[in-house]
Amino acid sequence: MTAGAGTAGTTAGTTAAPGDEPTLSARLARFAVDCRDHGVPDAVRADIPGRVLDILGLALAAYADPGADAAAAALRSVRRWGGIGEATVIGSGDRLPAPAAALVNGVLAHSLDFDDTHLPSVLHPSATVVPAALAAAEAVETGTAAGGAALVAAVAAGIEITNRLGMAGYLPATGVNVFFERGQHATSICGTIGAAVAAGLLYGLDDVGIGHAIGIAASMGAGILEANRTGGSVKQAHCGWAAHAGVSAAVLAADGLTGPPTVLEGRFGFFTAHTGDFTADALLRGLGTDWEVLRTVYKPYPSNHFTHPGVDCALALRAGGLDPADVAEIELGVAAPVLRTIAEPTAEKTRPRSAYHAKFSGPYTIAAALLGGGGLGLSLDDFAGELPADRLALAARVRCVADPRASELFPRAFAAVLRVRTRGGALLEHRVDSSRGGPQNPLSAGDLATKFQLNAERAVPPARIAALRDAVLGATGAGVTPSALLALTASAR
Repeated sequence: MTAGAGTAGTTAGTTAAPGDEPTLSARLARFAVDCRDHGVPDAVRADIPGRVLDILGLALAAYADPGADAAAAALRSVRRWGGIGEATVIGSGDRLPAPAAALVNGVLAHSLDFDDTHLPSVLHPSATVVPAALAAAEAVETGTAAGGAALVAAVAAGIEITNRLGMAGYLPATGVNVFFERGQHATSICGTIGAAVAAGLLYGLDDVGIGHAIGIAASMGAGILEANRTGGSVKQAHCGWAAHAGVSAAVLAADGLTGPPTVLEGRFGFFTAHTGDFTADALLRGLGTDWEVLRTVYKPYPSNHFTHPGVDCALALRAGGLDPADVAEIELGVAAPVLRTIAEPTAEKTRPRSAYHAKFSGPYTIAAALLGGGGLGLSLDDFAGELPADRLALAARVRCVADPRASELFPRAFAAVLRVRTRGGALLEHRVDSSRGGPQNPLSAGDLATKFQLNAERAVPPARIAALRDAVLGATGAGVTPSALLALTASAR
């Protein structure tokens, strides 16, 4: 790889014609460079190490999970590609070219569907941006571990831009997310650009270079959501490919490839191609002062986020004494837009094809919450191996419907109501207006520590987990390079 620190100003072209107002990509690029050169607010700086730690824990758990077939496939593929070893694969310790390492680590980060979510865009920014930033940071050894100012600024800028691109495709007047309506995975489409920004900052690009990285990355982002409905493991690879494409876009920009200045708002630009409409105000309002990264929430359960409020309801009824053996029928009421993901097609959702497919099933996650449990309420072990017959039988008794209140709150919060008819004729009901971990009910520091510990211990020994946690959070991380940090993730298995 020829890109590295000191490449600022080496890219050709400009992000706006002389005399013109700055384009959207130029304004985002200037914001990103300001984050690197002048730092980010204290609240944002304090938030980012937790994002990095969460992603590392998820990647380690996926590395040790025999069901994470997409990650295994990605690692086999990139090993065949070869190339100069610049960055580390989490878990395996493989040294690969930065784009290839970002690919595998992004697949690992998203494989378990346990990564964070931004509302109201309903995308998962960290699983793309963090792997891209870590790969680029290793390639140039920028910053000191995850607490290094350069890495923190790069991750913050990349996540912020990813979230705002996703919000620009959300139409508040109708409550419609246009990406989702078209079957597009905003996580990977928008995340490719966020990853390019993060990597470009670490490679030392100036605002013109970052503008070109955005312009290049916009041609690389993709992702189709049909796997949420009918199966297949390709969705697990979406964040990895976005991280790979983002790092590649930054390297290409550093080496002289250019992108169109109006790549976002132009007649044949990003928003025309992906949404047909967008709200520029959502992209730019409060940029640099009102941080969307702080509205990115952590998942307590390793399943599609739309299933979480139903899981909360089921866990509450179980805690109240509901005996699953006494259940005659269950009605799960959720926001109307999520039915296509967790309830349709009915035959696929009441009897999922695989443990991974079960993560996207409203009926199965309700059954798992009533019959299983672990971790923070549901654990990775609830979605492993063959699906138990008793859970499938209970899932067959769950009917999913649109609930008006949940629909009204969506997508600012994920809400649900669960109604259970017992064999004796009693009707039990529980409602949540914001799922656990959501904006009105965030996970505690203790919850997040437990989540990381349970994930990381699936792959590495306890002493290494403590060292990794301390390095990322900065307790003993002064002077730790990204390579040394990621070396702590190498599996002992």
